[in-house]
Amino acid sequence: MAADPLETFTQLPLTIDPTSKALSSPLPHLTGPLTTLHTLQRALLALPSQIPPPPLPTNPKRSAQIQKMRDQGNTSLRKSSTNPSEAIQLYTYGIEMALGRPGWEPSQLVREEASLLFANRAQAYMAGGMWAEGAADAECSVECKRAGNGKAWWRRGKCLVEMGRWREAGEWVREGLEVEGEKEGELVALGKEIERHDEEAKRREGR
Repeated sequence: MAADPLETFTQLPLTIDPTSKALSSPLPHLTGPLTTLHTLQRALLALPSQIPPPPLPTNPKRSAQIQKMRDQGNTSLRKSSTNPSEAIQLYTYGIEMALGRPGWEPSQLVREEASLLFANRAQAYMAGGMWAEGAADAECSVECKRAGNGKAWWRRGKCLVEMGRWREAGEWVREGLEVEGEKEGELVALGKEIERHDEEAKRREGR
């Protein structure tokens, strides 16, 4: 009975050049695979950024700065809700820092941070009557985190209503309620407001 190759270890005569780090072997059937390996090695070394460093723990300074931008934005918005330009700028800084994290850091962390910041900036845009911008940011927040994000679902729905996009608002709110359930009071109330508007519009059309 032949031995299972997956359970058999065969030591091959390989040597490594201390200068070039190239592998070599006296066995002719290894020449081709080793040549392919050396070609790949040279191609990787020729890349502009070489190989990214191994994963490292999340940079606590970046996390602290992102949270600081969010906290300052919240404070600014509370102090001057009628002029949210400073809050918008602070949230924007935080978003840029969150999305600028190195690719090897946990993507879930980026999603969590970005979700909160986009939702906050949507609120600031709404305070300034910038409904289109608010709708876009609220949608970005939901894309980062669909469940447990009722405020972002409500904010985009509210922005759509303010822009007179009732049908789109209704579809959005219904989808949000499917995700969040009936526990989100503001979202439920907005859905009822949209239903009343639709019923009134039908009555007017029937006259």
